[in-house]
Amino acid sequence: MDQESIPGKGCFEIVKKGIRKVNRFIAGVGALFLIPLMIITAGDVVSRDVFNHPISGTVELSQYMLAVFILLGLAYAQQIKAHVAVSLITSRLPRYAQLILSIIATLLSLSISGILVWQGWVIGIGEKTVSDMLRVPQYPFRLIVAVAAFLMCLELVVDLGDSLTKLVGKAS
Repeated sequence: MDQESIPGKGCFEIVKKGIRKVNRFIAGVGALFLIPLMIITAGDVVSRDVFNHPISGTVELSQYMLAVFILLGLAYAQQIKAHVAVSLITSRLPRYAQLILSIIATLLSLSISGILVWQGWVIGIGEKTVSDMLRVPQYPFRLIVAVAAFLMCLELVVDLGDSLTKLVGKAS
């Protein structure tokens, strides 16, 4: 059985392309937070060094923008395989064993990401606090954890589908 004859493969490819496109777009949105982050950080450094007066709230804003940048790029990093992976032992195993271990690791990652979606949502909708200096509500940043973890789950499902497709193609 070749990979083209696997039932549902065409539908999987369409969904996979959609998920990947969404994750690239979301990572781009997250990257847009780097520009104001650099501007306020540079402005704060200049203000502190030249005028001896730092800009109030810079640290809070920097923390929020950095969190958004990192979280929105999480799924894209998974997509391009930029997360740390140690393959010292697994690279020496047969391809079949590598696929089995990849499936197990993906299922574990999917379960952890699922917990992050669930708890990010529960904590996010229950959050009522605001930041100390700027009085910024905390709930949007807590909810971004759930959104980022959900996007990560989607990317992990794509990876799981790819691994299972390779395994089925290998077994046939």
